Amino acid sequence: MEKNLRQALADTRVSEIRYFESIDSTNDEALRWIANGAPDLAIVVADEQTKGRGRFDRRWVTRPDTSLAFTLILTSAFAEPLKIPLYAPLGGIAVQEAVKNLLGLDARIKWPNDVLLNNNKFCGILVEAAWHGTDLQGVVVGIGINVSAESVPDPVQQNFPATSLESACGFPVERFELLKNVINAFNAWRPELGSARFMHRWEEKLAFIGEWVRIEQSEKTSIIGKEVGIDPSGRLILVDDDGRKTLIEIGDVHLRPGPGRDTGGSHAG
Repeated sequence: MEKNLRQALADTRVSEIRYFESIDSTNDEALRWIANGAPDLAIVVADEQTKGRGRFDRRWVTRPDTSLAFTLILTSAFAEPLKIPLYAPLGGIAVQEAVKNLLGLDARIKWPNDVLLNNNKFCGILVEAAWHGTDLQGVVVGIGINVSAESVPDPVQQNFPATSLESACGFPVERFELLKNVINAFNAWRPELGSARFMHRWEEKLAFIGEWVRIEQSEKTSIIGKEVGIDPSGRLILVDDDGRKTLIEIGDVHLRPGPGRDTGGSHAG
């Protein structure tokens, strides 16, 4: 399998590859690698993760031979650490574009770090920064993609409805060909990070745009509003019935489809 991986990635700008049949977490391995001098655009790929995780240490299930689990390492100079939150949508744009080009599927990016098909999650993205004191050593972009139907966790383990690529397209998906497409799209968009073109593409492919959504926050009342876009800092823009805007910061928040105005919780405003 590693030979096939290396052959597939020969047509990318990946600098070094570490492949594991089984590992705790590709992000954890990537962070360990950065501490020992990982080059820019190195990649960690695993067939199975025993301690895969999403945001806030939620478990991300990666069963053998069913998923695509990898972490890209970015260690080139970072002039603007404030752009770190934009690497999750960069991954989302790359996955959305790869799935469209390779499989003809119209995926959508759920703010801030998931990718959906027909409002079902098939991809999660976890971005983490590696610091040495106040110096940014690098950023890792972990991406998990449900490829086969066996990759989808049991409904009781899902915190959002899930699906897989093969369930959506109806035919087998070659995982490393998909990986190659994601990496090439990522590299094509990386120089555009934070640009007007980048923000337009993110907003253009946003899930639930123009729809009522609910923002759930830890120990706070939920906010309900119509999703209308993203501001230049990557904050989600919600509008209430009176046209008042609320900007939602990336953080300990969860976006859910909103049933409408007559639901409990507070409106945006």
